Amino acid sequence: MDTTMVSNKLSLTVKRRAIRPMNAINSVSHLLSLRIVRLKELAEHPDHGIPDELVAFNYIYGVLYCPAYRDTYAEFLKIDFPRIPWPATPEEFWSVAEKGGQLRKLHLMDPALIGASPYSFTGEGDNVVDHSYFESGKVWINDTQHFANTPEESWGFDIGGYRPAQKWLKDRKGRELSYSEVQHYQRVLKVLAETDRIMSTIQMTL
Repeated sequence: MDTTMVSNKLSLTVKRRAIRPMNAINSVSHLLSLRIVRLKELAEHPDHGIPDELVAFNYIYGVLYCPAYRDTYAEFLKIDFPRIPWPATPEEFWSVAEKGGQLRKLHLMDPALIGASPYSFTGEGDNVVDHSYFESGKVWINDTQHFANTPEESWGFDIGGYRPAQKWLKDRKGRELSYSEVQHYQRVLKVLAETDRIMSTIQMTL
């Protein structure tokens, strides 16, 4: 076998291997295009029109925070990527997308969107996180200082297997909270409370 034949065989092998990923990409792209077309057909609404990419993303975000969806597919979500169901009606799509958009904006933690927090930081002390706990509407960071009027839903809210309001303080145990950190934690508490409230309004036919 001469070197020319070997070279040609190697070239053919490389070309074949290069074609397969491209075919896969084209197949995925085609499937995605079909699903986008399908979604637009299901979601077209006389008042809202046809959803764009951002509205579709808001719908997905809303689905993932829908209590019924999370309960129905709880076991499946532990072992695989989430599957997003088609909307039952255009009205359902736009309702879920609206709530999903609210949650998305909240979770970006933009102070201007979150607004003022009602959870005042109260008590005399050195602002050092010692032993944090929740009791009677107060999140204590040490024996003398706490965040007042905190809803229990914020303290116990669970995302991805951990509780942000609790973990944030645990990660700072032994540290003195700065003024900006106090403000940030107040926003965290408000975002969690608002997330719980908005989630309770998301309804889907599954």
